[in-house]
Formats: sequence, structure tokens, C-alpha cells
Amino acid sequence: MTATAVSEEGGRSTKEDWLARAIHALVNHGIDEVKVQVIARELNVSRSSFYWFFESLKDLHNQLLDHWLKINTGPMIERANRPAPTIIRAIINVFECWTDESLYDPKLDMAVRLWARRSDEVKAVVRLADSQRLEAVASMYRRYGYDEEDALIRARVLYFTQVGHYVLEVDEDLETRHGHVAAYLKSFSGQDPTEEDIEVSRRFTFRMQG
Repeated sequence: MTATAVSEEGGRSTKEDWLARAIHALVNHGIDEVKVQVIARELNVSRSSFYWFFESLKDLHNQLLDHWLKINTGPMIERANRPAPTIIRAIINVFECWTDESLYDPKLDMAVRLWARRSDEVKAVVRLADSQRLEAVASMYRRYGYDEEDALIRARVLYFTQVGHYVLEVDEDLETRHGHVAAYLKSFSGQDPTEEDIEVSRRFTFRMQG
């Protein structure tokens, strides 16, 4: 059961309400705008309601980072570890993270990276997450026979390409982007994808958009 705080004014809030508002503030305005008083006003509750769910603003910050790790790192590691008949299908599994924002939220990722520029503690969390993501993808390549160096470099190319896509705010419609998928798969794997591979990718991509 979700815990609910009732303020003196009669307003009700849950921990999920506070986190959702904090995430919205972080993504749209930056970490400096994640303020207890502002969120309380938006939720129409007293500031004291915050302490039903969080020990301090620092605790809220830590839980924001935990949420980011759960949303943006956990699914990527799971997809990279998922069994697949070929390396191309394994790469398509990872691609799912960049098609479904419930598996990878690019705006949240960028917001946390901007936060990390101002906090050594957050920077350390981001670096650890990046290393975990890269290791998961490199391990995926190794499972399909790529040697240590090749697996590492291909993992970097795949991961850095996608992060760069978001940093540069590349604006492509879905059809255009998917039109390049065969070339991306060949570039990332060194192998030619089959028509069935392309169709598998297309089905997932457009199912998520429909």
C-alpha cells in the first residue's frame, strides 16, 4: 500500500508524488530547482509532508539518482544479457532501450549528466553507471566470439554513438531513423543483418510508437 501524508491544510501526497515532481523539476529546470518548498506548493501540501517520506533534501537527491539508475541502467544491462541467437539480434535487444523511454529516459539521463558537472559525488555515480553499461555491452560481444579489445571498442562505439545522438539532439523522424538500422547493425557487428533481423527491429520499434 502506498503511504500517504495528509498536511495540516488537508492536502494529500505520496512519496511517488514528490519523486515525480522532483524528476520533472530536475529534467526541466536543473537540480537547483528541486526545492522542497516549491514542490510542496505544487502538490498543495505543507512542507512538513516532505519529511514523511524523506529524511532530508540529500535523501531526495539520492533517491533521484536511484531512480535514474533503475530506469536508465538496469534495463540496458538486462537487454545486453538477454539470450539471442546472433550478435545482431543481441544488438537489437539493446536498441529497445532507445526506442522505449520506459527503458531509457534520454531527458533524465541528460539532466543527471548536467548535475554531475557540478557535483563530484554525482559524477562518480554517473561514471560507475557508464562503466556498468559499457561492461554489459562488451560482455555481450564477448559471448559471441569477439576478442577482448574488439568487444570493448565495439561496445564503446555502440554506446557512445547513442549517447552522442541525444547530446547533439539529432532530430530524425522514426521512419528516417529506422531506415538506417541495417547500416548501424552492420557497423556495430561487422556482419550483414538479414531481412528477418530488420523486420524484428521494425516490429518492436513501431509497436512501441503505436
